[in-house]
Amino acid sequence: MMSQDKVITILLVILLITTAIGMVYTKHKNRKLFIELQSLQLERDDMNTEWGKLQLEQATWGAHGRIEQFARKKLRMDLPGSGEVIMVMTKKGEKK
Repeated sequence: MMSQDKVITILLVILLITTAIGMVYTKHKNRKLFIELQSLQLERDDMNTEWGKLQLEQATWGAHGRIEQFARKKLRMDLPGSGEVIMVMTKKGEKK
């Protein structure tokens, strides 16, 4: 039979090897997650840049002057004269 000291030593060696493998695995997993985090942060930054460009484009396309110019030229629309405006009243007598 093995003495108690040898059993404890073998058990400690097994625990040491298990802990070392766990540390290597944890370090590897941490590096992979950090690389993924950096990739996602770059993607976020690109999306924020694109979002800013889209907001600027929307502001440009949605400007009142641009819409009015488009309505006048392309759709041949014009502001109605005062005789062409009809007031609509609700049941309570409020103007709408």
